[in-house]
Amino acid sequence: MPEGDTVLQTATRLHAALARRVLTRSDLRVPRFATADLTGRTVLDVTARGKHLLTRIEGGLTLHSHLRMDGAWRVFAPDERWRGGPVHQIRAILGNAEHTAVGYRLPVLELLRTSEEDRAVGHLGPDLLGPDWDPGLALDRLLAAPDRPLGDALLDQRNLAGIGNVYKCELCFLARVTPWLPVGALPDGVLPRLVALAERLLHANRDRPTRTTTITSELRTAPSETPGPARDGG
Repeated sequence: MPEGDTVLQTATRLHAALARRVLTRSDLRVPRFATADLTGRTVLDVTARGKHLLTRIEGGLTLHSHLRMDGAWRVFAPDERWRGGPVHQIRAILGNAEHTAVGYRLPVLELLRTSEEDRAVGHLGPDLLGPDWDPGLALDRLLAAPDRPLGDALLDQRNLAGIGNVYKCELCFLARVTPWLPVGALPDGVLPRLVALAERLLHANRDRPTRTTTITSELRTAPSETPGPARDGG
C-alpha cells in the first residue's frame, strides 16, 4: 500500500496537471457515480490527506479516492498512449486541453460535497505531511492504548496519518524495538523520538522518486539512545 509520501507525490502530479483548468472530459466508471458529469467545471486543487486524495472541483464537489494496494493515478499528454493497465481497470478519467488523468484499479472512488469531506477523512489523526501535523496529539493517541502492539498502533491512521508497512518496519528498526512490543512497554523517551523521526523520514522523502530511510546527515538525530529489549541470540 502506498505510504503518505507516495500519495503526496501523486497529489502533486495531479494538481500540476488539473488545477485551475476546466475539465473537458469526465468519466467515473463506478456504478454509483457513472452518470455524474463534471465537464465544464474547473478543478480547484488536488490535496493529499494521509493516504487519501481529495480532488476539489468547482461547485462545491470533491472527488475522493484511495489507492490501497493496487490503485494508481497516471497523467498523460493529449497524444500519449495510456499505460497503467487494461481498459477494464480504469475507474476514473479527468481531462482538460493539456492533460488527462486516468485512475486505475481505484478501490475507493466517491463524489461528495466538499463541505462533507469529513465523512471520508474526518477520522484521520494528524497528517505527518500536512499542515495539521501535531506531534503531541499523535503521541496522546498512541498512548491511549498502552497494551496495543507498537506496529499496529503506528499503522492505525486514526493515531497519525501517513505511515504504512515500510515506515512501520523502518521506524521500529531505527528505534531498536520490536513492532510487537506494547506501546506502554517502550523505554522512556522512545515514543516521542519515534514520532519525531517519522515526520523527518516522510518529509525527507516527500519529493524523492526513490525512497531512502537510511540515516543521512538530514536524519542524523537518532530516535533513542536507549536500546530496546534484547533479541534472542543478541
